[in-house]
Amino acid sequence: MLPLSQKAHMATAQFMLLGGPTAVIEVGGYRLLTDPTFDPPSDYELSYTRLRKFGRPAVDGDQIGPVDAVLLSHDQHFDNLDRAGRAFLRRAARVLTTVAGAARLGANAEGLAPWATTTLTKPGRDVLRISATPARHGPAGIEPLSGDVTGFLIAAGNWKIRPLYITGDTVWYDGTAEVARRFGASLVMPFAGAARTRGPFHLTMDTNDVIEVANAFPDAIIVPLHVDGWAHLTQNGEDIASAFTVLGLGTRLRLLQSGVPLTVELPET
Repeated sequence: MLPLSQKAHMATAQFMLLGGPTAVIEVGGYRLLTDPTFDPPSDYELSYTRLRKFGRPAVDGDQIGPVDAVLLSHDQHFDNLDRAGRAFLRRAARVLTTVAGAARLGANAEGLAPWATTTLTKPGRDVLRISATPARHGPAGIEPLSGDVTGFLIAAGNWKIRPLYITGDTVWYDGTAEVARRFGASLVMPFAGAARTRGPFHLTMDTNDVIEVANAFPDAIIVPLHVDGWAHLTQNGEDIASAFTVLGLGTRLRLLQSGVPLTVELPET
């Protein structure tokens, strides 16, 4: 079991980065896991490129303990769901992902179309609402190549805080901007790293995109994911920190250290 608090107050959230896009989130008495990647350093040969993972997970999948749900942005890329990650899914109580991904994964996977909502419940805890948000895994027109991707909003009806927003693998575009227009957020976890596998374009948020996120969610704390552990990530957390410092946004940034729990006080409305 990870050494995370079991008594998270509604105005706090606790995070532990396990590597890449994979983190444990504890909020409102629920434990959530983002995109499971538990393989050791590996190479993945694809028809169009090779993905190289050089980071080792801070905690193996069999050491995490129970989670209430896995929030899987998509299943089709090894840097978001690797072989050991797939094994973990089979043991998870619930897996929330794209509609197409749920059809491929079967079993306990549940597909959510953009803006659709499901709920998590457990004794003694308030109902947690999980909503799917739009995501685009690269520039306009990339969808036939990249496949469907989703982000997630996490909220509860009696919270005095805005939702938590996990972007999933996406760039900044009209769909992510619409999340800010509709909901706002108390904390945003942008999947950053400016991933590049082919061509001159990035497939996840680069530093400029993360700055757009910070400006669109002016009250939100920014906690980047997907900035370490893979060779095709061309930017890291320090790149984001440098840009935020120059622009006077540094106090809003929280960089996670692999295996080190971080408790964040969330701004109330």
